[in-house]
Amino acid sequence: MSFDLQDQGVIVTGAARGIGLAICHRFSQLGANVSGWDLDCSPIESDAALAHTVQVDITNEAAVNEAFESSAAALGKVSILVANAGINGPTKPTWEYSLAEWNRTLDVDLTGVFLSVKPAITHMRENHYGRVVIMASVAGKEGNAGACAYGAAKAGVIGFAKSLSRELQPSNITVNCIAPAITETELFDEMSEDYIAEKKGLIPMQRFCSLEEIADMTAWVASPRCSFTTGQVFDVTGGRATY
Repeated sequence: MSFDLQDQGVIVTGAARGIGLAICHRFSQLGANVSGWDLDCSPIESDAALAHTVQVDITNEAAVNEAFESSAAALGKVSILVANAGINGPTKPTWEYSLAEWNRTLDVDLTGVFLSVKPAITHMRENHYGRVVIMASVAGKEGNAGACAYGAAKAGVIGFAKSLSRELQPSNITVNCIAPAITETELFDEMSEDYIAEKKGLIPMQRFCSLEEIADMTAWVASPRCSFTTGQVFDVTGGRATY
């Protein structure tokens, strides 16, 4: 079944690896023109799935606005933004967190989403159409012991998406979240083995979420066919999510 993404302009943040790269490949397979953003674009500069790349720090407002202008010029029009870039932050008890570690995680995972979405929304409102998909996490709904800042940031982006979705209506612009369970990506490098094993044990299907499963869900939510759902969270959790 076609998701009707042919020739649509798409920005994916955190595009150089993991979930972001899988989303870029899936959207490209569906005919979209993809602009990938990352702190380091060297892994994707020659990737045929991307029509355009931008090296950008999503915590820097001026850099984000400049990156959006570059992507919009390259794509002609941006119909879809996938705000995926993020970090896990340290995996340790809250009382061992430093303020710098807390701030860094929220700067990337929450403020970086706000800064990435803001110019896209202005552009979409001018064009009377758009899809914003924010990569949240089951941790934002249920919490993850040992990752207080990550859980707080992901809960924050869910609240942000719900608020923004209502501000935009009535319109043809939707804002939704994807909430995966733990997924085997480069973020594992920031986690302890005990933390990974514990989180896998919370999933009834007893396996990690796959990159392809997240990419497929993202493509559906970003498509014109997902037209009457906004401000919601699409779970990819293997049965872990309880609401």
